[in-house]
Amino acid sequence: MDPVLVEILRGGRVESAHHGAAVIADAKGSIVFGAGDIGRAVFPRSAVKALLALPLIETGAAERLGLTDSEIALACSSHSGEEAHTAVAASMLARAGRDQTCLECGSHWPINEAAARRLAAQGAEPSALHNNCSGKHAGFICLACDQRHDPAGYVQPDHPTMGLVTTALAEMTATTLDATNRAIDGCSIPTYAIPLRALAQGFARFGSGEGLTADRAAAARTIRAAVAANPLMVAGTDRFDTRLMGALGGRVFTKTGAEGVYCVAIPELGLGIAVKCEDGAGRAAEVATAALIARLLPDSAETLAPFIRPVLRNWVGTEIGAMGPAAAFA
Repeated sequence: MDPVLVEILRGGRVESAHHGAAVIADAKGSIVFGAGDIGRAVFPRSAVKALLALPLIETGAAERLGLTDSEIALACSSHSGEEAHTAVAASMLARAGRDQTCLECGSHWPINEAAARRLAAQGAEPSALHNNCSGKHAGFICLACDQRHDPAGYVQPDHPTMGLVTTALAEMTATTLDATNRAIDGCSIPTYAIPLRALAQGFARFGSGEGLTADRAAAARTIRAAVAANPLMVAGTDRFDTRLMGALGGRVFTKTGAEGVYCVAIPELGLGIAVKCEDGAGRAAEVATAALIARLLPDSAETLAPFIRPVLRNWVGTEIGAMGPAAAFA
């Protein structure tokens, strides 16, 4: 069994514990830190959206379509469905001469509760623009239109646009991606099981440019700069990625995935981080991720403290406990 990464404390006692695996690697794949089964293949889901966005930049599609930094950031996002997010997603589609009817991600209510309440108060129903993956999908449609691909069916693994995206992910993680490790993501695109250590290596490459072509390294820099300038676009109000990158700027790139996965690039050190909580708990993955970043960037420890040991409160605001990295992991 993987070790305990994060504990939940109530009244000074451990109330629950989250097991998992975590790894820090460089662009060559050398392991700087490892805990648990770092060779196990996991579905990174949304954690790799920035890698999937690389073809949008390196083909020149984003430049030809005039995509702004906020639009590039949204292409990497799991956004909260706030008004700012849906407006930018619609703008991306308009640049490709398309609208939300082209989106094949499905609809759901905004993750942001205030945005969902405002939508309901208007008597409206959510559209595909509110889907947390609509920015990624809008990016795929932009890429398809620029490359003269019919965007219909772009979510299918044999679509030429998805082929470009999958090839980029395979090259970044040095992993074979085919039917043997393929499943379907929540937004209908293919998702591939990739070893945790390969994800960390891929994000080390994404942050450092080491081992990449000049065009791909430049594309990675463009994406990181766009996200650093627009952290709200990549997640949303009060969410971990937005708060952490808002605090540390371009020093880190963090991205959540579903089921307790997190991936991080630390450009100044040329290192990547990948975390998987065994029980799929996102809250625990956030704590583990913040603890690993603090390990690598000790000068940011004070800034990261609220992320590493978040206080837990009950419904009347009373402090009742905290979360934190387990002693063995810390």
